[in-house]
Amino acid sequence: MIDYQEFNSRTIDSWVASGWQWGMEISHETYMNAVGGEYSLFLTPTKPVPPSWLDGVRGRKVLALASGGGQQGPLLHALGAEVTVLDNSPAMLEKERLVQRREGISYELCRHDMTRPFPFADGTFDFIVNPVSFCYIRNLGPVLEECARVLAGSGRMLSGFDTALHYLVSFEDDTLLDERLPFDPLTYPEHREKCMRYDCGFQFSHTASETLSAFLSAGFVLKKMYGDTDQEGTFARLGAECFMALLAEKP
Repeated sequence: MIDYQEFNSRTIDSWVASGWQWGMEISHETYMNAVGGEYSLFLTPTKPVPPSWLDGVRGRKVLALASGGGQQGPLLHALGAEVTVLDNSPAMLEKERLVQRREGISYELCRHDMTRPFPFADGTFDFIVNPVSFCYIRNLGPVLEECARVLAGSGRMLSGFDTALHYLVSFEDDTLLDERLPFDPLTYPEHREKCMRYDCGFQFSHTASETLSAFLSAGFVLKKMYGDTDQEGTFARLGAECFMALLAEKP
């Protein structure tokens, strides 16, 4: 079977070089505002995380999972957290280093495929912050089990995810319904061909019920959630909740 995670890593590197929004590092002004307590941290495209979700983060150990790009990591550091950024894209991690050099700060960076066991001991972290990234992995269960393992008791996981609506519509015209779920390029040749043709990496649909069930199966307690939409396009125009963000807790 193809190593789709390595393929996705190279694809995301190319997106970063082309100015991908999730690979654009925060400015010095944004970092300094966060040092002063004014910040917006995004897990999904348009709605920032409620500040209460990060209550108590100062001085705590935070795993920024699939969070390279120079966005979440620097903000969490500015809020006083002890940050480790895990990402599988060298270009995304280089954006973290760019902000670190510019601001004269330091926190841990780890290149790692999140579908493999995490290189951390049990109960290492107090928070996990995870922007939309589950669409790039095929099986959610093992990843969320690892998240639960490396969280300490009462630890929080803040996660954004796609609700699979994007995979129902045409890649060329998002007003046209032309697919059925699941979208899985490792199973269906036509899905693989689409991923290759449109340079979107290998992506996988996960419905909201599938994602929430995976959190529950991993032992998390769901505390809060909100929906979000795209920045532009048909879903944005219609206000369709094609993304969700949730706050989960390890008992």
